[in-house]
Formats: sequence, C-alpha cells, structure tokens
Amino acid sequence: MSSRVEIDDRSALPRLRIAPSRGWVSLKLSELWEYRELLYFLVWRDIKVRYKQTALGASWAIIQPFMTMVVFSLFFGHLARMPSDGLPYPIFTFAALVPWTFFANGLSQSSNSLVGSSNLITKVYFPRLIVPLASVFSGIVDFLIAFAVLLVIMLYYGLVPTLNILWLPLFVLLSLVTSLGVGLWLSALNVKYRAVRYIFPFVPQFWLFATPIAYPSSLLHEPWRTIYGLNPMVGVVEGFRWALLRTSTVPGPIVAVSASAAVLILVTGAFYFRRMEKTFADIV
Repeated sequence: MSSRVEIDDRSALPRLRIAPSRGWVSLKLSELWEYRELLYFLVWRDIKVRYKQTALGASWAIIQPFMTMVVFSLFFGHLARMPSDGLPYPIFTFAALVPWTFFANGLSQSSNSLVGSSNLITKVYFPRLIVPLASVFSGIVDFLIAFAVLLVIMLYYGLVPTLNILWLPLFVLLSLVTSLGVGLWLSALNVKYRAVRYIFPFVPQFWLFATPIAYPSSLLHEPWRTIYGLNPMVGVVEGFRWALLRTSTVPGPIVAVSASAAVLILVTGAFYFRRMEKTFADIV
C-alpha cells in the first residue's frame, strides 16, 4: 500500500476582497474600460426596451421635438413675435430642440437608472458609473434620427451648412457631458432620498425656459450674455445654431463659460456618485 501526501496550496491563490470605501475616493475610470462589454450591453438593452415599449417606435425621436417646435412657433413666433436672429422661427427653434431633447432625455433616463437597475446592482459587482453612463449613451440613436430631420428642414428653407459644422461634435459632447453630470448628481440623490424623484419632472421644464430655445440669447447685453453661459445648455444651443444656421454672432465666450460649468458639474457629480456608491446596494 502506498500513501500520497497532498499539499493544500489554496493559500497561494490570489484573493480579491471587496470592501466599502471610506470618505472621498478616486473615480477608478480604468474600471469602465475593463467593463466596456457590460456598458455596450446596457446601452443596447436600453435602446431595445425604449423602442419595443412604444407603439410608434423610433418615431418618438422626431415627434417630441417637432411638436414642441409647432407649439413654440405658434405662441412665441406668431403671437408673441419673438425675434429669431433673422432666421425662420421654426428652424430657429428646431435647431435648438434637437440637442435639448438629447440632453433632457438623457437626464431623465440617468436620474432613474440606479433605481431601475436595482436587481442588477444588488446581485453583482461592477462600476456603478456604467448604469447612468449607458442611459445617456442610449439617447445618441434618438439624437441622430432627429438630427437627420433637422437637415431635411434646413434644405427645405434653403439653408446649407458651412464649414462651421465641423464644430458640431464639440457641442454634442458638451450636451452629453451636461446630461451625464446632472444625471450623476440626481441618480445618487434619488437612491438615498426617494422624494427627489418628484422633483425630476420640474427640472427639465424649468431648464427649458432658462435656455434660449424659444428666444435668442442676443436679447441680453454683455456682460449678462456671457454670464448666462453658466447654464451649460446655453453654449450648446447657441453653438448648434452657429454651426448649422450661420448665425452672425460667434458664441465664443458663452461656449467657454458653458464648457467650464459643464465640466465642473460632471467632475463634482462623479466624485459625489463614487462617494455614495458604497451605499447603493444596501438602500436601492
């Protein structure tokens, strides 16, 4: 009879311990790249769910800004005679509503994203930043559809984009950064304070009229016009009009102020989100 001695070398195996952080922590953005496949899956899931649960599908990406344009054109353009920087009022409004709708939908989806993904958050570990990030990215499809309609309306009015259109991706990015930054703040607050969700419907409504969509920012004189750029969507809207419709005023100072405000909102929102992340699985 022979005997065999087995050595238990389990202690040599690497172990990963997940523990809650304390205080302010780093953003660990490298984890987002490691979980990029999950981000892609969540973006694709949000897109499919959005279109499957609506009777008109992707048409809502067009109906929402188009009907808003009709209402604004009737009340502000026709009745109130609101100036439109020398442009036809419908295209003046629709050019602003395309990035605005992208921002507003991303804000709405990301604000409720953590609560809506509670089953996933409480069962497995992954960077929670992926959840609101996927909610914002999923709106890019709607934006592209609405933007295609905008180009058609421009051709109808005889407006052809110039080389200024090369700046357009910058303003799209600025809208995305603003939507994600505010969404990080609201999504983290929504997990801890459920009463915050009742504030959500009023935030886009108030922000809509605080942004020069139905009226031009040229109604304000300097330095108030530049200070107005502290609303990040002011730079987005004015930049869109300048890049597509050849408005006479280059929104340089406004874009600089809006970009600074958007980055500040995103950075502070990301750090606050990471600070509160350790409590999400317990209270979501």
